[in-house]
Amino acid sequence: MMRFDSSYGSVTLTDERRQHIFQFHPDIRSCLQYFAATLTNPEHEVRSVKDPLTVICYKFLPHRKKHLAIVIKTIARPFVITAYLAKKPKKHTL
Repeated sequence: MMRFDSSYGSVTLTDERRQHIFQFHPDIRSCLQYFAATLTNPEHEVRSVKDPLTVICYKFLPHRKKHLAIVIKTIARPFVITAYLAKKPKKHTL
């Protein structure tokens, strides 16, 4: 289990979620080192239209020419739902 500081509190990445991310988004394996910076200081944040407690935090990774997107559930004990690389952030903002 890993924990990251964010404006939503200490965000947990469980071993189960990390394995899920690596299985369905294997390109994220090399981006794990950027999770802390993305959650501490995201360049862009989007609240889910379907679930107001879910937020996507984005940080552009110049060497990949893509945005690291980390989806978190912002409840009392926030946690990472998934993460992926995106060409551009979603348009809705907080």
